[in-house]
Amino acid sequence: MKAMTATGRTSPAVGLATVDQPRPRPDEVLVKVEAYSVNRGETFQLEAPRPDWRPGKDIAGLVVQAAADGSGPAVGRRVVGHPPAGGWAEYVAVPTDSLAELPDEVSCLTAAALPLAGLTALRLLRVAGAVAGRRILITGASGGVGHYFVELAAAAGAEITAVSGSAERGSRLLELGAARVVHAVADADGLFDVVLESTGGPNLPVALAKLAPRGTLVWFGQASREPVTLNFFDFFTGPESATIRHFHYADADVTYGEDLSTLVRLVAAGRLHPEVGVVAEWTETAEVLDRLRGRGIRGNAVLTVA
Repeated sequence: MKAMTATGRTSPAVGLATVDQPRPRPDEVLVKVEAYSVNRGETFQLEAPRPDWRPGKDIAGLVVQAAADGSGPAVGRRVVGHPPAGGWAEYVAVPTDSLAELPDEVSCLTAAALPLAGLTALRLLRVAGAVAGRRILITGASGGVGHYFVELAAAAGAEITAVSGSAERGSRLLELGAARVVHAVADADGLFDVVLESTGGPNLPVALAKLAPRGTLVWFGQASREPVTLNFFDFFTGPESATIRHFHYADADVTYGEDLSTLVRLVAAGRLHPEVGVVAEWTETAEVLDRLRGRGIRGNAVLTVA
C-alpha cells in the first residue's frame, strides 16, 4: 500500500512510499482511510523521526476488516479513529476502543478533523471543572483545540477570553461563543478563574499574572518551543495560592472511543462545528505541513485519500 513516510528533512517533511499493509491485532480493525487531519505537533515529531515511526493519528474511513476478538464495528461501517501512528496511509489498524462509528449526517472529511484537537478540548473542559459563570482565559486559541474548546465551554456557560494573533481568526472565535478576543495575553482583562496556556515561553508568566487568587493555570502546550521562567514571589502580586497543572490529553479515565462518540454526537446534533481551514488531496501533505508550521491555517487541515 501507499503511505506518507518521514523524510528526515524540514521540507518536504514527508513523501509517498510503498509499505506493508498493517496486520491488525485481535482487538484492532483495519480501516481504509478516506481522510486524515494533520496537527502542528506532528510537524515537531517529523523534525527527528524514529526509524520505525510513521505519522498519522487522526483518521476517518471505512472498516474493511473487523476485529478478530469480536469487539468494535463491523465491516462496512464508517468510523473516525485515533490510532497510535501510521494514519497517513491507504490503510491503518486502529484499536477498537479508539474508534467511533459515524452517522450518515457526519462526513469522513468533517470527522477526520475531530480526534486530537477535539479530544484535547473535551478533556480540557473536564479539567476546568464546572465552568458555568466562571471566567476562562485561553491562549493560542486560533488552532483546532481553541475552536473546539471555546464552543464547548461557551455552551456550558463559561465567560471566555480568547487570545488570537489574527483578527480574522478572532472573529470566528466570537461566533463560536467567546465573550471577547484579544491579540496578546497582556491585553486580557483579568482576573480569571482558569487560565489555559498553550504557548509557553514569555507568555506563560504573563498569563499566570491574569489568574485570580487560588485559581488554576492548566499548561497544555508549548507552541513557542521556548522554555518558561517563573518567579516564586510573583505569586504574591496576584495569583496567590494558585495551582499550575500539567495537562496531557492521553491521561484520561475514559477511552478515546468513548470521547470520540461524544464529539460525533455533538457534531451530528449541530452543537459542535469542526473548523476545517484547508482541504487538499493527500499528495499535497508536505505543502500543507509547511503552511501549518508557519501558522498559515485556521483550525484544522484535512487531507483526502484517493
